Amino acid sequence: MMKSISDLEFKTSYHKGEDDIAKDFYLPCMAQARQYDRAVGFFRSSIYLIAWGSLSEFVSNGGTMRIICSPVMDSDDADAIEEGYSARTDNGTGEALRQEITEMLDSPSLSKPTKVLAGLVAEGIIEFKIATIGEDAAPRHQRLFHDKVGIFRGDQTPGSDAVVFKGSMNETWAGLSMDGNLESVDVYLSWGNEREQERVEDEISYFNDLWSNEYSGDVTVRDFPDVARDELVSAADDTDWRPLLDEIVEDIEAEKSRSPDTGPNPRTPLPHQQDALDQWEDRGRRGILEHATGSGKTFTALCAIREALKRDETPVIFVPSTDLLSQWKKELKTTNQDLDPDVLICGDDNTRWRRNSLLRDWTRASEETRIVLSTMQTGRTSTFRALLSGGDHIFIIADEVHRIGSPENQKLLRIESGPRLGLSATPRRAGDPDGTDAIMQYFEGIVQPPFTLTDAINAKRLTPYYYHIHTTGLTPDEREDWLELSKDISSRYARLASNDESNIWESESLKHLLIQRANIVKQARNKIELAYNVIREHYEPGHRWLVYCSDLEQLSAVCQRLRAADYNVLEYHSKMDGNREQTIRYFERNGGIIVSIKCLDEGVDIPNATHALILASSKNPREFIQRRGRVLRKSDNKHFAQIHDAVVVPDGIEGDDDTPVGNILRGELARSIQFAEDAVSARSVADLKEIAVEAGIDYKQVAEDGFESDDNDD
Repeated sequence: MMKSISDLEFKTSYHKGEDDIAKDFYLPCMAQARQYDRAVGFFRSSIYLIAWGSLSEFVSNGGTMRIICSPVMDSDDADAIEEGYSARTDNGTGEALRQEITEMLDSPSLSKPTKVLAGLVAEGIIEFKIATIGEDAAPRHQRLFHDKVGIFRGDQTPGSDAVVFKGSMNETWAGLSMDGNLESVDVYLSWGNEREQERVEDEISYFNDLWSNEYSGDVTVRDFPDVARDELVSAADDTDWRPLLDEIVEDIEAEKSRSPDTGPNPRTPLPHQQDALDQWEDRGRRGILEHATGSGKTFTALCAIREALKRDETPVIFVPSTDLLSQWKKELKTTNQDLDPDVLICGDDNTRWRRNSLLRDWTRASEETRIVLSTMQTGRTSTFRALLSGGDHIFIIADEVHRIGSPENQKLLRIESGPRLGLSATPRRAGDPDGTDAIMQYFEGIVQPPFTLTDAINAKRLTPYYYHIHTTGLTPDEREDWLELSKDISSRYARLASNDESNIWESESLKHLLIQRANIVKQARNKIELAYNVIREHYEPGHRWLVYCSDLEQLSAVCQRLRAADYNVLEYHSKMDGNREQTIRYFERNGGIIVSIKCLDEGVDIPNATHALILASSKNPREFIQRRGRVLRKSDNKHFAQIHDAVVVPDGIEGDDDTPVGNILRGELARSIQFAEDAVSARSVADLKEIAVEAGIDYKQVAEDGFESDDNDD
């Protein structure tokens, strides 16, 4: 005998974190109901409900839905509604919804669900109506219909069993499945006590009044605009939605099985993460993910680690810093809990792996679920490598994989293993082709396609940003030092060339001179006053600024200058007094200005940072890309980020690539043009390219300039 909706067991309320609202409440109701009435805030919120497998049972049972939602309008459209229900208003509403539907149909990740919805609308299984607030609701934020009530019924007849829920629930794919956006719902049953029965009857009456546009409140409900409905129906032509729905259900189950989260509302891989994992597996489970900051590289790796643990493999994770060691430790403790892995930490004063040669036993082939997490500095030691039991059962993961290509860290590339996965937004090492080749050979190249910063912004994984250039110059003595070092560099280069050196630029003596000269620009004294002027002009209470300095001397000078002007300044570096994590937490709560060096570059998340000021003129493209990424992290109520950049432009820009002046500009332009091209505003791109052209510099090639810095901390 088929179970009815009244046979289900219900709690009085469901809360995110404690309950899996989708699994425990929403989906069982959908599978058993024959009628579903829903009033919900936005059209986008309703459209994703087709992604759930219980819908198939609902349709098979002859179920129908009535959905009342509010259109998302431009201010002009909202004003038109306020003035009356004219033809212009109707056309405006219909056009807005038509464009919304068209955008969804054009999105590869949403095309299947949208076509399924199109089929359901075309067959009359789902019917939409549009609710708007009337002309008495003057405040702009009250014009949209925000109520949220849902009614599941055993059938369409009056008096049938009914379940009513109210609360903060939105029927979005992300809300129900991925990020746990459901907060709570209260539930009322028609077969409950007298008060519950009265509440159910009231909500049913309320919905029916809305549907028939007879509600006495200041709400108007109209038929779904024909132009938008026609767009949906046309998408259903020659499309059998039932197989598509089956594919969606299979995709969801596959995503869930890949997720390392085991609690309610687990995260599931996004499309670019799914594609990367599929491509990596097709390559024999070897390769590097070249994915932008904020794209979820760590989560993608955790999905791969889950599969490895199921195969009785032992993941060995290498990270370049103690900050990343702490972050990975936290992730590993809260994921894959159903597999109950033991984690052995190596580095940052964790020495247990040495005792009684524990690492050797830990990494032997075994059915035990074990993970090793180590810093690269510890992993490259002869003791660690001698104790690690290499073989096909070992799964190597290298976070910030470019760091494993340094001369010392390349010792890790001798470890024998099966699967290998590298992670980096910028895996190629600047000015170090041999180090890059070593990385590529060991991990067997880049997993295609890369997920770029532009991809991440378009996918709304990162925040769009504005880019502001602030120019300054060298002092006379700094310029003199620059010219003197340039003479030494030219002389050293000529000597190496005359000796038929095969790779001149790998000469340690030459590289040392180049670093010395680059530091003159990085540490230019004029940047101190520039930093003060930028903060004075642009900083406002509530902002969260990251200021990147070249070294401790510059950091101290900037802090002293800003504190003298009564700004709230925090320091963040490896030699600071106090706890770095507490500094970040204070900054996130209270805002202000963090002045830092390199240790904010890799892996430290400060998503609510709103502004960045870059004083460190790095010759390594990776460093400035990572600094940009720190301020582009997504956060609530953060729609754009602002990046301010101190660019050193010497007096008189005439010259060519071989002149000292040209060399200064090449280093500065390598960073600045790339920043400007990815920014919302384009004016700075033209300005920079004009500077390059006047100096005789090919701005299309400057991004390839630079050399690698393998300092482990600041």
